[in-house]
Amino acid sequence: MNEELRAELVAMDDHDQAVRAELAADGPYPGGYHPRMAAVHDSNAARLREIIHEYGWPTTALVGLDGTKAAHRIAQHSINHPDFMRECRSLIMAAGDRGEIPRDQFAYIDDRIRVYEGLPQLYGTQWHGGVDGIEPHPVDDWNAVNQRRRALGLPTLDEMRPKRSERLSQEEVDRIRTEELAWRRRVGWVR
Repeated sequence: MNEELRAELVAMDDHDQAVRAELAADGPYPGGYHPRMAAVHDSNAARLREIIHEYGWPTTALVGLDGTKAAHRIAQHSINHPDFMRECRSLIMAAGDRGEIPRDQFAYIDDRIRVYEGLPQLYGTQWHGGVDGIEPHPVDDWNAVNQRRRALGLPTLDEMRPKRSERLSQEEVDRIRTEELAWRRRVGWVR
C-alpha cells in the first residue's frame, strides 16, 4: 500500500468536508454553488487527475479503503468537470468489476452524472429537497432501482426516505432548479 498517497487523498477529502461544514454553518449561499467550495473541488479534481495519470484509479490495495473512498468522493465532487467525472465513472466501473473497490461506488457516481445530464437514476443515490421534503431525483423504475440497490447491499428507497424533513415551497424549488439548470448549462452537463 502507498501510505503517502492514501494520506494525501484522505487529507484532500477531509479539507473538502471541513470547508463544506464551515459554509453550511454560515447558512444557505444565495448563489447556489459557493465559489469557495468550487475552488476546493476544482483543486482536488486537478490533483486526482494527476494521481490517476500516475497510478490509475486508486484501488483498495493501493490506498486502503479510506483512500479509495476519499478518491471516490473527490471524483463525485468534481462537478465543474463533466468529462473528468465521466472518465472517473469508467475507471470506477472497471475497478469495481475487478473487485478492487467497493461495488457501490459506481452507483453513486453514475447516478450523480445521470442527474446532471437530466437522465433518471438507476440506483436512487441522489436526493434533493422538494415540496414534500427530501426525495430522490427521478429514477427509471422504483422497483428495478430497489432490486439494483439490494444487489449492492444498499437499503431500498423506502428504507432511505426520512421520516421528517424540511419541506420547501414551490417557489424555492423552482428557484433552485432554475439556478441548477443554468449552472449545468454553463459547465457543459446539458445544452
